[in-house]
Amino acid sequence: MKSFIVRALTGIVFVGTLLAAMLYNNISFSILFAIVTGLAVNEFCNIIHEYKKTTFSTLLSVLGGVYLFFIFFAVTNLQVTDVTIISLPYIFLIVYMFVRELYRTEGGALDNFAYFALSQVYAALPFAMLNITATFGGEYNYILPLAIFIFLWSNDSGAYCIGCLFGKHKMFERISPKKTWEGFAGGAAVALIAGYVMSLYFDILNTWQWMVMAALVVAAGTLGDLIESCIKREAKIKDSGNILPGHGGILDRFDSTMLSVPVIVIFLSLIG
Repeated sequence: MKSFIVRALTGIVFVGTLLAAMLYNNISFSILFAIVTGLAVNEFCNIIHEYKKTTFSTLLSVLGGVYLFFIFFAVTNLQVTDVTIISLPYIFLIVYMFVRELYRTEGGALDNFAYFALSQVYAALPFAMLNITATFGGEYNYILPLAIFIFLWSNDSGAYCIGCLFGKHKMFERISPKKTWEGFAGGAAVALIAGYVMSLYFDILNTWQWMVMAALVVAAGTLGDLIESCIKREAKIKDSGNILPGHGGILDRFDSTMLSVPVIVIFLSLIG
């Protein structure tokens, strides 16, 4: 019971903070997700350092990830047109992270190269791309990034309920023993219903676009969850961190988001 209460309270604070930051304005949105970006990169680096015994700098990786977020923020929210100038510090950082390996006496340069790059692509870039969803149409609008989370939460709730009641056929038992195809179908159905409800109140997309977006979030979110589960299983850890009592780490809470956002950005670019 104590564990349930801690988990519930953490969930309420987590969702409340997320909603407040997105609904208030683009500054609060950017501050929150810049912090999330830094924490996500930090967790990823800690996992890799422990598992692969790498020696690339966690601090510089975190600073790089946060700066990448603000590059996207400047371009989408502040309409900064000279992307090259604002990107120069990030480019210099990448060059430095590669060159510094030339002066190391111990081995592991290839792992350091690869996992630093992965920290930026996997743990930082998806949150930076959230800025694109938040400015679809030219100005800051919380509807689309909020919709991504609504679809993810709907999918999780539906998958949990239907999976517990009817789940028999495992999806990826080797990676995530609790996921079933029945749960996946139930989560998808609830998310599609949420997509239809969104279409009744928000005309930023039409009905079929809302439904397709919901379906894409379900598919990408499920794969994102499985990818993070694969990373944790490979590293032999239960949670990516412990910053969220009862829920684990930032990567544990945003694993589905991290693949959903790039997919939705592609979808939005295709529809206009």
